[in-house]
Amino acid sequence: MVRVLEERGVMARLGSQLQQARSDMGERASDLVVRAMGFLGVPYRYGGNSVDTGFDCSGLVRAVYEQSFGKILPRRADQQAAATEVIDRSDLKPGDLVFFNTMRRAFSHVGIYLGEGKFIHAPRAGGAVRVEDMRVAYWRTRFNGARRVPLSGQDVGSP
Repeated sequence: MVRVLEERGVMARLGSQLQQARSDMGERASDLVVRAMGFLGVPYRYGGNSVDTGFDCSGLVRAVYEQSFGKILPRRADQQAAATEVIDRSDLKPGDLVFFNTMRRAFSHVGIYLGEGKFIHAPRAGGAVRVEDMRVAYWRTRFNGARRVPLSGQDVGSP
């Protein structure tokens, strides 16, 4: 996976963030971030949950956690928020989930925190999986909260 990311130039563009992520967390969580980065450029598709069909925001999160840890998260962003542990924004670590109000309702959008204020997500129709900065005005004003996925047990909430 790392070789593929290097070939795509992802490692060079995001090298410092990835190095920080590796030093800030265990190898398993680092693998989750690397796996998520491997989906950069996959097209957005409402209801999508695979590379073949494309991803929506919660489908991306669900696929990354399932492939990284065998953890089955609920399908929708609001369900993922309800099924995970609330953490303070100041406690965010790479691999945590970040939620936003993008549709005039709480927890309508989710991404995976990468570190240094950045997160990866599937943004919207016509877009593709990409990295964004939570500190820009659009995301800062829509931030709903942060969550940590408990890694004990197989499933979290209902699929």
